[in-house]
Amino acid sequence: RGEIAVRIMRTCKRMGSGTVAVYSDADSRSLHRQMADEAMHIGGAPAGESYLNVENIISAALSTGCGAVHPGYGFLSENSHFARSVKAAGLVFIGPPAEAISLMGDKLASKELAVKAGVPVIPGHAEALMDVEEALSLAGSIGYPVLLKPAAGGGGKGMRIVREPDEMETALAASRQETRKAFGDKRIFMERYIEGPRHVEIQIIADAYENVVYLGERECSIQRRYQKIIEESPSPAVGPELRERMGKAACKLARKAGYVNAGTVEFILDANGRFYFIEMNTRLQVEHPVTEMITGQDLVELQLRISAGEKLPFDQAGVVFNGCAIEARICAEDATKGFIPATGMITRYAEPRGKSIRVDSGVDTGSKIGVYYDSMLAKVISHGPNREAARIGLVEALNGYHIEGVATNIDFANSVLCHPAFAQGDLDTGFIENHFDGHRPLSQPDEKNLRLSSLSAVLIYHVRTMAVRESIKPMASRIGAGKRTTETHRYFVRSEENEYEVLLEKGPMGRLWTIHVNEDK
Repeated sequence: RGEIAVRIMRTCKRMGSGTVAVYSDADSRSLHRQMADEAMHIGGAPAGESYLNVENIISAALSTGCGAVHPGYGFLSENSHFARSVKAAGLVFIGPPAEAISLMGDKLASKELAVKAGVPVIPGHAEALMDVEEALSLAGSIGYPVLLKPAAGGGGKGMRIVREPDEMETALAASRQETRKAFGDKRIFMERYIEGPRHVEIQIIADAYENVVYLGERECSIQRRYQKIIEESPSPAVGPELRERMGKAACKLARKAGYVNAGTVEFILDANGRFYFIEMNTRLQVEHPVTEMITGQDLVELQLRISAGEKLPFDQAGVVFNGCAIEARICAEDATKGFIPATGMITRYAEPRGKSIRVDSGVDTGSKIGVYYDSMLAKVISHGPNREAARIGLVEALNGYHIEGVATNIDFANSVLCHPAFAQGDLDTGFIENHFDGHRPLSQPDEKNLRLSSLSAVLIYHVRTMAVRESIKPMASRIGAGKRTTETHRYFVRSEENEYEVLLEKGPMGRLWTIHVNEDK
């Protein structure tokens, strides 16, 4: 569903493949339903009745004559039972083998495999914790701080940082409870917590003929509560030599797992350039467009061709990187109210455009945003010859992205992109906590820039207002004395706690204007 379904359909149509969308009651008017060649209703709004209903999805595929199922991301995309069920029904699962999904989806098993493959892992305990006493003993030998992680699932759910022994009992109980609720599995393991790391992942693609290549890295350090907000490729911290070492490590792990199709190997990178394996995502990642923008490859097309039994059309030497791409995730959430999910109907929708701008969206005017699914609406991606060009392009694109009727995080994403530390590439996974208090940057904005921004806002508002007045002049009554026009226009602008008085004074013949912003002329 949503933007990933729309994005997959776009490639299918270009390749001449028909598509069938599945939808729930809540998505009866969704964009992905409208774009598909056919659409099948699979159940009620709750995901358990529809998008997690294996039987209904396979039944929809069979009844419409489909040959393959693309799981997108989320829901059943990393569910080995679903992959097996698709294959058992005589359909092709566009993704890795069920055995690889099961192996790499288990954090303990995948970490053990990484050790066997010679891939660096974070020091820790690779078995499920039995109780608090064992956790305290292990933490003492590993060294604080430690990280409690669920053996199943992902997305940051169930993870807890423990800095002191007296925090262990509460953290372990909370981690188990959240893990059981999210994944139906209470196994928790422990590893050393790396302070101030970067989150860097490697995109790999593998065919069924033991050909595995890496398509560079993605920097995903800008996160809030373990959920990514901004992603980019290449990483500002990764040079050619480190990229090659990380890429080769990812490919070794994929071969060891018998992996086929697109996948992502996630690492954390410390301040000294040492990288450690975290996990492998056995699906197409949300942030895959940044890789596509710098390599020129269509990852969905590669997925489809590999699933059809084709070989990779290039080897590692054939992968060429061009420029930089940065992506912002646009979510329906109110940043001013603690980032609570927002609901409602989109009443006005206008996407940014540009040769180097890409928008992957699952919504349009009239789309209804409910409470049943993830809050992400779209992704905006900017490509440039270098990082700064891509950053400025994305800032301008977000400024031109208009979504009304539902609160979004567009302004917050732009605040991150415009932060001096981000512009310098000084990133780690604690960026949001270190530089923001809620949705507001901890550092004060430059006063000169605020004054210029207030001036710009006034000029735009003034010109639009005058244009409207001029347009309706022909309809005005010509009886009586004409209305005197003022030569001075006074406006007040507020930005958070800052207020500005902007005065526009029209000179002789209207050719010269004097502008005052507070006491500045």
